[in-house]
Amino acid sequence: MAFTTLAHHIDGNLLDQAMLRTRRDGAPGVDGQTAEQYAQNLRDNLRSLLDRFKSGTYRAPNVRRVHIAKADGTKTRPIGVPTFEDKVLQRAVAMVLEAVYEQDFLDCSYGFRPGRSAHQALEALWKGLMEMGGGVVIEVDIQSFFDSLGHGQLRAILDQRVRDGVLRRAIDKWLAAGVLEDGAVTYPESGTPQGGVISPLLANIYLHEVLDRWFEEAVKPRMEGKTFLIRYADDLVMVFASERDARRVMEVLPERFGKYGLSLHPEKTRTVDFRKPQPHQRQSGAGTFDLLGFTHYWGRTRKGRWAVQRKTASERVTRAVKAIAQWCRANRHEPIAQQHRTLGRKFKGHCAYYGITGNAAALARFRHSIFRVWHRWLNRRSQRPRMPWERFQQLLQHYPFPPVVVVHSVFRHAARP
Repeated sequence: MAFTTLAHHIDGNLLDQAMLRTRRDGAPGVDGQTAEQYAQNLRDNLRSLLDRFKSGTYRAPNVRRVHIAKADGTKTRPIGVPTFEDKVLQRAVAMVLEAVYEQDFLDCSYGFRPGRSAHQALEALWKGLMEMGGGVVIEVDIQSFFDSLGHGQLRAILDQRVRDGVLRRAIDKWLAAGVLEDGAVTYPESGTPQGGVISPLLANIYLHEVLDRWFEEAVKPRMEGKTFLIRYADDLVMVFASERDARRVMEVLPERFGKYGLSLHPEKTRTVDFRKPQPHQRQSGAGTFDLLGFTHYWGRTRKGRWAVQRKTASERVTRAVKAIAQWCRANRHEPIAQQHRTLGRKFKGHCAYYGITGNAAALARFRHSIFRVWHRWLNRRSQRPRMPWERFQQLLQHYPFPPVVVVHSVFRHAARP
């Protein structure tokens, strides 16, 4: 059924909650207003926002576009920066839409959903691969998804569940909002700007119809063997027990996505033979694939058994080391103690995501890379003689660095009652 009345749920209390859930340290939008400035007259600002939203006089401001480097370092990713007030209203609308669509979304979807995370997606993928003994993996890469999302198709998909005029009018205004870049304003006919609070939810709604439901209702019943899908926003893989099933799906994927105005990257979308090696094999002949920053491969456990293992993807390591080097270069004249504290926090943050079972060796190598980079830039602080590596090791004893920590341990979680 489609909901025709939802806007009445957005009131002063919901806007207060939306305000609390909105990041206050983000960059300001085209109006230059920060969260602190908006909060100085918060009651009046939220009351005015609610009145304009309900009456239909709210105008979506232009979105300031910035570019950040991608993992490969050769391209950039466009990010939209809405105004703070726009973020608050988008958050309120997203909270209402989440209550509707969380009833519809399938278990294969993990990205930008309450109570779900990237590590849950990785765990579900690991368990599925181990239960099936591997399989044939289709690694899917959607080209410029957030820029290619069709407005007409999105409206048709929303019509199936949400027909409230007030909410739909606000969503249409966000889709049609101008993009400010290099002093010029453009009005894109497709896509939703990455960085908008509501954009991840609209992307999930879109791909739920384009992919998730289609895979569950049309693909699975026609397969000869077991199969499953893991999707985190627009990052996804499909796993098939049968190679024939994988080939059949691979043939129809471009047509399915093309029906909704999307295209697949011809080189990055590929099939990978990821079947479990035979017990007598000394080395794995299976391929590897990446998902959510990790390379998945078959490796030997300490007991000599084959198991799916994960390590930090090489491009993520390269990007992280470059970021550390840039920081060390810009802050090399700061006190040693201050540099030590900041680098320690950066490493802990790295471990907070990449610290999973089986990845300790990659974390240790990254830790050593931080030492190498730090040592190199400490030697460029002045014209004094270079610091030998042995003296740097003594410095590390005086300023102990955080150890490698496997934050997301399957053994630790299994031991919990």
